[in-house]
Amino acid sequence: MRGGARRDRGAYATGTDRAGDDPLDAAQERRVRAVLALGGVPQSDLPDGVQQVRLRLLERTASGREAPRDVSAWAAVVASHLAMDWHRAKRRQERLGERLAALREPAHPSGEETSLLSLAVARGLDALPAAQRQVLVLRFFADLQVRDIAAELGVPEGTVKSRLHTAVRALRARLHEDEVV
Repeated sequence: MRGGARRDRGAYATGTDRAGDDPLDAAQERRVRAVLALGGVPQSDLPDGVQQVRLRLLERTASGREAPRDVSAWAAVVASHLAMDWHRAKRRQERLGERLAALREPAHPSGEETSLLSLAVARGLDALPAAQRQVLVLRFFADLQVRDIAAELGVPEGTVKSRLHTAVRALRARLHEDEVV
């Protein structure tokens, strides 16, 4: 295998390689695939890894740098670096997914969680006195401001605030009691 690598080195070092020649021979490609696979890269990503090694070898020779002494060994080292990069990217993607999921969870509870919460809120609202339920619904479900609720009901703003405070506290206690939140 080393003899083949040295023959390849000679071709790339002198620039005598023919257009279309593969910078990796079959044995080197098998070795690159093995290093990638042993490095934990899934089978579906192995062809991309081999292409990355080829590309790096071609870029190295095109930039005028000296060709590696042993292309096979050089390709194996590059493949091991690619395997580590693949794992880093996978971990980064997983962490990003976890962060996005954490952001999404409160906004989009499952259907069962939404149903449980809706039932608990409905029961909690039913248990409130009519005046408290009225201001709570107008404030949080109709999205009216305190001053607008006061004007509509013909009561002072302080009364609306007091009823809201008492209603929210009672509803929160009920939801905790039912172990919904």
